[in-house]
Amino acid sequence: MTHATLSLVLLAAGKGTRMKSNKAKVLHELFYAPMLHHVLHAVSPLQAEKTVVVVGHQKEAVEESLAGFSVDTVVQKEQLGTGHAVLCSKPVLAEMKGTIMILCGDTPLIRSETLQAMLTAHTQCEAVLTVMTTILDNPSHYGRIICDNEGMVLSIVEEKDANPREKKIQEINAGIYCVDAEFLFSHLLAIGTDNSQGEIYLTDIVSLAVEDGHPVHKFINPVPQDVLGVNSRVELAEAQRELQLRRNRVLMLNGVGMISPETTLVSPQTTIDQDVTLHPGVQLSGESTISTGCVIETGALLHNVTLAADCRIGAYSCLNGCSLQPKSIIPPHTSSCS
Repeated sequence: MTHATLSLVLLAAGKGTRMKSNKAKVLHELFYAPMLHHVLHAVSPLQAEKTVVVVGHQKEAVEESLAGFSVDTVVQKEQLGTGHAVLCSKPVLAEMKGTIMILCGDTPLIRSETLQAMLTAHTQCEAVLTVMTTILDNPSHYGRIICDNEGMVLSIVEEKDANPREKKIQEINAGIYCVDAEFLFSHLLAIGTDNSQGEIYLTDIVSLAVEDGHPVHKFINPVPQDVLGVNSRVELAEAQRELQLRRNRVLMLNGVGMISPETTLVSPQTTIDQDVTLHPGVQLSGESTISTGCVIETGALLHNVTLAADCRIGAYSCLNGCSLQPKSIIPPHTSSCS
């Protein structure tokens, strides 16, 4: 068995009813991009040979949002479960060998290094199937991981199908899998719909592997927050805050001063030199460039702005598309660079 070839399947067909929105869930934006884009950026360093996005609800809008990515899309016409969604990718991946990594498009906090570590572990074990898990204090609403005494996965029980004993298990399914391509597609059709939802659960692939005598490995993610899906506006705001603080932490470690990082927003495309000071409520968006020694005061909004060294931007200014010379001083409440 070889895992030299990697393919990706991203599940992005769901409606996301708990978002209380007419917009497809994966298109809801946080930290300057739709949540699906964050997942695609996370998998990019894996350099998969093929990436398939399964679309369904508002498929035209989702496909339009993918114009800048090298992906294939397939349509899940009916919402018949996660197993059915993966099965929809078979026409594109039928000839692929090696490993298929399956992820959900509503997990914008997943990190590239976590996915790489899981893939490495899967390959080193020469596993047919590896499941990402994590431990939650409150595991409600998530599928529970059932293991043997050696810690190998025996099955995944969905919340609605779990008995009282199983509901006490705190190790949950993170919804990310590495699976041998041939095994996956030869077994998906064997998954039935004998469950409370009447759907084809992808999680049933675990019990099928066990029945075939294949050990099912698990990769435990020690940071539960990174793998939890966004299912509501509350969770969307929480994920936004996490991505914002991740970005700000990197900037501060590289020498950028922030008086209030929890209220400061800096887009991923913005470049900031060391010894820049950002006051509370500053937002830097687009492809802005901020040179060393600049001070940007409270509440200033800068979009596609280039500041040479030692500029000072007054509080609550709003600048768009400006380029300033060294030591320029912009008074508070300025709405242009002139």
